[in-house]
Amino acid sequence: MIVRSLGLGFGLAAVIFALFHVAGPWFFLEGRRPFQLNFTFGGALGLMLGLSAPAILRVPAKAGLHAMALVAVPGMLIMAAVGSHFAVFFPSLNPSLDKVFGSLMLWFYGFALAGSLWRARGA
Repeated sequence: MIVRSLGLGFGLAAVIFALFHVAGPWFFLEGRRPFQLNFTFGGALGLMLGLSAPAILRVPAKAGLHAMALVAVPGMLIMAAVGSHFAVFFPSLNPSLDKVFGSLMLWFYGFALAGSLWRARGA
């Protein structure tokens, strides 16, 4: 379980990094609606990940919270490092967007942990 969870965490962080590297400008469109949509989709995707973590990692629902924590920690640490050097990793984006990026990552991983907690408590 530990290796699968950490592998998923590092893989997910790599996918998120690649997604923002390729399509970053589309995530940071001006206006309230794109901002709200980003956080809505980020929360929904995180919740779906948290709820499906036991199935993805092939662990019992009770162990899903522990497994999801092992998925979230590498991603949160890597994304914090990326956010702290935002202009280096994403030179085509405005450096002041680092706060939005960090908030979006916390939103995603927070909902993933909340979903796995909800699933574990219901088991």
